[in-house]
Amino acid sequence: MEFSVAPEDRISLLAAARAAVTDALAGHEPRTVEPVGIFARQAGVFVSFHLDGALRGCIGHPDGNQMLAIVVPQCAVAAATGDPRFDPVSASELDRCVIEVSVLGPISVVRDVGDIVVGRHGLIAEQGWRRGLLLPQVAVEYGWDREAFLARTCGKAGLPADAWKRGATISCFEADVFDDARAAWRRA
Repeated sequence: MEFSVAPEDRISLLAAARAAVTDALAGHEPRTVEPVGIFARQAGVFVSFHLDGALRGCIGHPDGNQMLAIVVPQCAVAAATGDPRFDPVSASELDRCVIEVSVLGPISVVRDVGDIVVGRHGLIAEQGWRRGLLLPQVAVEYGWDREAFLARTCGKAGLPADAWKRGATISCFEADVFDDARAAWRRA
């Protein structure tokens, strides 16, 4: 993998995500994160919330055109309070939520779908104005093979399942995925 996050930086990114949501749920503006170290890096990112093992919200910004100091807090707040698939996370739920951060590496167009490695690559399907993205861990969680992963990514874009065979552009990326399940600031 071209891009990975050092263990101490993982802790900092997770803490920034949790702090931003804590502030938002309290009605405060999120704290400013200084763009130094890992936070100065430009990368795509997704932030997910899980409660009792179930997804509770996930929002991301795949394009690596913003510093992590900006995009991690924004995605964290959006995932906790603005994912249209879920009710907003409440303050009482937040302490029980596990936050997962996926920092994306470079995105490249797939020339041969045989090069896609389930569990290693995330996928993006695009055709016209439609675009769908699935993170690498999703295929593993659902036990999908390569073709199922391609079909589900096309479906996420609102395209037919076989659009990857009929002209849709498929791109892939790697991601460093980590969560705060064992972080010291979480209470059981």
